[in-house]
Amino acid sequence: MPFDSLSIETLANIYIGLLGLAVLLYAVLDGYDLGVGVLFPPRNEGFKDDMIASIGPYWDANETWLVLAVGLLLIAFPQAHSEILQALYLPATFMLLGLILRGVSFDFRAKVPQVKKKKWDTCFKYGSLLTTLSQGYMLGIWVTGLRTDLFAQGFALLAAFGVTAAYAFIGACWLILKTEGELQQKALYWAKRCLMVLAGGIIAVSFLNLTLHDSVRTLWLESPAGFVLMAIPVACFGLLTLCSVVLTKLPEANGKGEWLPFAIALLVFILCFFAFGVSYYPYVVPGKLTILDAVSDANSLRFLLVGAVIVVPCILAYTAMVYRIFSGKSEKLTYY
Repeated sequence: MPFDSLSIETLANIYIGLLGLAVLLYAVLDGYDLGVGVLFPPRNEGFKDDMIASIGPYWDANETWLVLAVGLLLIAFPQAHSEILQALYLPATFMLLGLILRGVSFDFRAKVPQVKKKKWDTCFKYGSLLTTLSQGYMLGIWVTGLRTDLFAQGFALLAAFGVTAAYAFIGACWLILKTEGELQQKALYWAKRCLMVLAGGIIAVSFLNLTLHDSVRTLWLESPAGFVLMAIPVACFGLLTLCSVVLTKLPEANGKGEWLPFAIALLVFILCFFAFGVSYYPYVVPGKLTILDAVSDANSLRFLLVGAVIVVPCILAYTAMVYRIFSGKSEKLTYY
């Protein structure tokens, strides 16, 4: 086999890279459709139908990356998988409940009598909100090294609201790209409001992040790599400022540049993810477990890498195909 010569260190880095790719793609792809759910208006049935139509062809495929990420964590880093789920079983349960509510509501709202549709719309919105808050809370606790003290809980709550704002922002940018008319104008309004919250969240998390782990503080403030890392929040603010200008100009642009807000949101997500990845590498649980401490047996990883080399490109190709087929403005969904 071509992978027989790979060392355990190389295998650990390959799998943490695949895990990082899966988490990033999930955060971006399922992030925008979760954001659309969070933005679901309490009234205006026309808006709701158009918002559902904008994510209809994609949302279930987007969640594939979450399944892949959890599978990679279990296979490659079983000790970390065990510790993370033991510490986060309650928010993970809430996240799964939210995902179930979203999935059930998505189909039921289109098939029940009109008088019952509002109930499922409410389930869809609050299922989305429960999912985003749970994911943000889990991220916050993970960053603290699975701590349970008061400071860690406060940081996790901040992360919960920050992730929800980030998802709502990229969701609003997606709606700008995929919709027209009054809904697009409303999405511009939502994007401007969420942008301000997201910018505040980036400031707060950037500073608090330096107080959590000595290794992170040293990397950011004392090492040469710190100059690059410090440039990331600055770049994010530059991009968000550019996005604010674009959002202001779009109503007068006659349909030109509607892709720009989503592209900028995508870049902000990638930059923030890169900063987190570099800050905490080589830890799979910050301050507790490195990838070499938690990595699985080398022979098993070599064997499973054959499957990963086949499966991951297939998922990428399928995802690209779906987005190409359903490119352009969204259309009304029909059920038979």
